[in-house]
Amino acid sequence: MEQLKHVTADLLVSVEQMMNEYKERRRTKEKGDFYKEVKPFADQVKNLNDQWKELSLEWIRADRPKHLHFPQIMNTYDNIEMLSVHCFFPESSYNRFISHHQSVHYVLQTVLDELNE
Repeated sequence: MEQLKHVTADLLVSVEQMMNEYKERRRTKEKGDFYKEVKPFADQVKNLNDQWKELSLEWIRADRPKHLHFPQIMNTYDNIEMLSVHCFFPESSYNRFISHHQSVHYVLQTVLDELNE
């Protein structure tokens, strides 16, 4: 459970970095360089996200938290992967990016809240 808390907190930080990156890219209208910025960041997030998915699914199987279910974890995992790339491209849909970001943030925060109860 401690490892899941740690990984979830790290992912929350990464998700906020994604939002900041996206806002800055929209402001400057500059795309991220794929090999220098996008890929290294997306790979780092993927490693964290893979750990989070595995730990979260084990936790849900074992503890059956009241407000979290397998599909939420899988959707959040997919959305994090998508956000980690799209945040570098100013032409990414604003409404879609914000919606996915809010959804991801909500699930990650809910995991932390449930673990801290």
